[in-house]
Amino acid sequence: MIPIDVLGAFFVVSVLLALAPGPDNIFVLTQSALGGARAGLIVTAGLCTGLIVHTTAVALGIAVIFQTSAVAFTALKVAGALYLLYLAWQAFRAGASALTVKEQPALTLRQLYVRGIVMNVTNPKVSIFFLAFLSQFVSPERGSVVVQILILGAVFAVATVLVFGSVAIFAGSVGAVLRRSGSAQRILNRVAGTVFAGLAIKLLVAER
Repeated sequence: MIPIDVLGAFFVVSVLLALAPGPDNIFVLTQSALGGARAGLIVTAGLCTGLIVHTTAVALGIAVIFQTSAVAFTALKVAGALYLLYLAWQAFRAGASALTVKEQPALTLRQLYVRGIVMNVTNPKVSIFFLAFLSQFVSPERGSVVVQILILGAVFAVATVLVFGSVAIFAGSVGAVLRRSGSAQRILNRVAGTVFAGLAIKLLVAER
């Protein structure tokens, strides 16, 4: 079993990592500003589901494939970038009518949830990061390595929910004011489209 002090240290580091500007929290920030706090919280749930997928991949050793295979890494990277470009295209096409005055997201909760999962799962760097990060807190002397990785992954997900949830609530509150203006709605969509396109380019140029 992992000692409490190790779990505590891991949790603190996980919170700091979640606070650091990155594709996922920027994604939550944008979606919350566009669709409200609830939209951001649902996207956060999707992103954390993606973290579970990555944790499982690391536990089963699948992540090693992406670390050692340039073809697998590139294929997943391109798939993720294309998805982000699709989101950017949707955002640029959207007008003021795509956003509502109330805290009701234009997309369904299921669509937002799936969007969060796809955003996270199609980023191969997350699996490679998990492979390098989680392994530092694992010791074969404490028992099953697989169980330890799953526990650490769950703790990381909790830290992510706390940080991204706070981001969603804050951005949702600010976005609620902006969504009352048609011109502000169009600007939000343009900003979102630019962010998605930027994330796509960043993912495409990422190296293992």
